[in-house]
Amino acid sequence: MRIISSFLIITSIIITSCGVPDFAKPSKVKNNAPINAKERARQNVTEGRGVSLKGAFGKGSTNYEFSTSNPLWRASLEIIDFMPLSTVDYSGGIIITDWYSDGQNYDESIKITVRFLSNEIRSDSIKIIVHNKKCKTDQNCAVNEIDSSLQQELRQSILRKAARLEKESKEQKKK
Repeated sequence: MRIISSFLIITSIIITSCGVPDFAKPSKVKNNAPINAKERARQNVTEGRGVSLKGAFGKGSTNYEFSTSNPLWRASLEIIDFMPLSTVDYSGGIIITDWYSDGQNYDESIKITVRFLSNEIRSDSIKIIVHNKKCKTDQNCAVNEIDSSLQQELRQSILRKAARLEKESKEQKKK
């Protein structure tokens, strides 16, 4: 009898002390913030905690450089558009391609990194690094940074294209 009463006491303590686990409780939303993502984004913009594109392209008092309006960025993407991209970070100012082989020599491939140092269209505004990977077997590869004419050709092509894009943009603004 003593075992049964002990069992009942322990069971009643366990049952009454159990509550609803935290993951099963409905989440509490601070300051009556909307749960819908679009509503939350709209609220953040109205409260000044977000970015609105509404006035960015007009005659606002602030000057935002978006990737679509930066001629160096656009030119770089257009020049290397035949290569698969690995990393593209406008805010970080870098474009990194994936390894690319032209299809003729499968044991050799290149990777290009374009780093933006300035938004001005000048030769020192971008830094281009080319890596070469040569593989003897699938797991025996050597990767080296190379200093080749390809870097200069890319830089010149990007700068020419960026200058054309900027000129076209200025002509469209005059209209």
